[in-house]
Amino acid sequence: MATVIVGGALANKPLNGGEAWVRLTWLLGLRRLGFEVSFAEQIAADHCIDEGGWATDFETSVNRSFFDGVVREFGLEGSVCLACGDGRTAGMSYEDLLARADAADLLVNISGHITDPEVLRRPKRRLYVDLDPGFTQFWHTDATSKFRLGGHEHYVTVGTNIGANGCSIPTGGLAWRAVLPPVLLDEWSVERSPGTANRFTTVATWRCPYGAVEHDGRRYGLKHHEFRRFIELPSRATGTEFEAVLDIHPNDSKDIARLRANGWQLREPTTTVPGPRAFRRYIQDSPAEFSVAQGIYVDTNSGWFSDRTASYLAAGRPALVQDTGFTRSLPVGDGLVAFRGLDEAVAGVKRIASDYEHHSRAARAIAVEHLDSDLVLRELVDELEILG
Repeated sequence: MATVIVGGALANKPLNGGEAWVRLTWLLGLRRLGFEVSFAEQIAADHCIDEGGWATDFETSVNRSFFDGVVREFGLEGSVCLACGDGRTAGMSYEDLLARADAADLLVNISGHITDPEVLRRPKRRLYVDLDPGFTQFWHTDATSKFRLGGHEHYVTVGTNIGANGCSIPTGGLAWRAVLPPVLLDEWSVERSPGTANRFTTVATWRCPYGAVEHDGRRYGLKHHEFRRFIELPSRATGTEFEAVLDIHPNDSKDIARLRANGWQLREPTTTVPGPRAFRRYIQDSPAEFSVAQGIYVDTNSGWFSDRTASYLAAGRPALVQDTGFTRSLPVGDGLVAFRGLDEAVAGVKRIASDYEHHSRAARAIAVEHLDSDLVLRELVDELEILG
């Protein structure tokens, strides 16, 4: 049996159910294919916080408690390690982690999270999983940046157009393989349909933590720049509710006021979707999704597709999402509707509402045909010949 270590940020993103699903899907999805899989995460001691966001000790941090809770919830005891920079761990000891790494056929390094050279060098092969197309490649090719992609034999990205005509993201000399975000279909079984598309929802962060990127004299926008372009949608698509579980700082009070003035209902992420189960329940309780993308994903025609949208589709919830060029990889028009401008977004709302049950069935069908983790991950490991 081939052995795998999945490395990624779980404790580093506490009370974030959506981000937890991304890491869990790779871990559980590879297990479903018959591989022996462990999970590894590293966290700096000075990144540990309490629920109020204040610095605290690793043992009492919300990071540690969130990590432990997810581990228990999914029965992962004995196969995980959260390594603090000062030598303390949750789960396996650091020595046990190194032993697992020595025996590993593959490290799946999500967003390059594992940087510890002792862990990174030991597996037979290393796979870098890029979730932030554009950011990753522009940083890598920027001579003034310290960020570099290296130490991996294989590179995959959810920017499905990278390396293809019409996408302005540089490859940086690396052979990027496109991968759609996998989803665990049996974890997102279709529950009772709401019947009508009377409410569109999303889960999002208003300001990207990375900041804007400049390349060849062009400055690429972020999600809040795109959201502002479509802020009038609720007032244009009358008779439909729009709700965002939005991580937005109180200092963005002008944007908050404008969102509410235009009919957006806002909810707090840490109380609405604080864990994987709550995140899933919120999506299953939502008739449909509306969401924009990072400006950089749109402007580069990256082909980025959201793991969150994959979850909506798997739950049989139609998705109305901003086009990043993913239409080259996925069928659109039924269940998944893409838009570029405000008028197209308004038309998309009407299209989904006109035959909601049809779009609900089509949404699930897209997930089954294109996003099933059994298919996506098996095709990946077979094509790259990285596991037996």
